[in-house]
Amino acid sequence: MSQPVQPPNPPQQPYGGGQPTDGNPYAQQPGGPNPPQPGAPYPPQPAAPTGNPFAQPGQFGGAPFQPAPPARSNIGLGVAAALGAAIVAAILYGVIAGSIEREIGYAAVGVGFLVGFVGSKVGGSNPAVIGAGVVFSLVAVFFGQLIGMSMIVADALHVSFSEIFFDRFGALLDVWKEEADFMTYLFLLLGPVAAFGGARKAVG
Repeated sequence: MSQPVQPPNPPQQPYGGGQPTDGNPYAQQPGGPNPPQPGAPYPPQPAAPTGNPFAQPGQFGGAPFQPAPPARSNIGLGVAAALGAAIVAAILYGVIAGSIEREIGYAAVGVGFLVGFVGSKVGGSNPAVIGAGVVFSLVAVFFGQLIGMSMIVADALHVSFSEIFFDRFGALLDVWKEEADFMTYLFLLLGPVAAFGGARKAVG
């Protein structure tokens, strides 16, 4: 009489025992490895950028604030540069006018452009610098006319230039008033207009 066959041993559970939950063989069972701890805090997450440009690095997670470079605007230096350019331009304008014994409109335009351009190139687009260039260009053209006239009168009277321009400056002004015409005043206006254009060119 044959012995009854013993049923085979049940298969071992490969994942810590227990039956799969909801058909998921990888679900953790109570009492299995690494069970969740109640009340355990979540791991810290990296802070997102706040968009605050003043945040310090690492404080709110934002990038450090980089201030924009200040606009170039040195009023004092610009006015001084315009004044220096006006003095040089007035002398050149007077020498040219005295040498050819007449005024040239292009020379007056050049005086104004030079003064306005140099002043704004150094001092920036500040209205005070531009205004100083306009005023200095008018004065430069005027003194250029006086220098040219002094050269002409000094040559006619056979005296030195300094005697006419410095010693008899009041008489020189009277002669300028008598000799001034429409073109004289037009050249005075061309200087400031050209100075404004030169300033716009320097900062444009």
